Amino acid sequence: MNMAVIGMIAGMALGFAGYFGGFGAFLLVAALGAIGFVAGRFLEGDLEPGDFFRTRGDRRR
Repeated sequence: MNMAVIGMIAGMALGFAGYFGGFGAFLLVAALGAIGFVAGRFLEGDLEPGDFFRTRGDRRR
């Protein structure tokens, strides 16, 4: 599944949440989607926990 289709599905989910559940449901779905995205990147190996906790001056390459 390409990224355009995934983006369309995510947009539709946010649209339905906003329409049927109001702004609070929209924010909840958006936050859970972001958490799921980050968790998926961890599972694929694209991110490491240290990427979030390093300081700006720490440049390990």
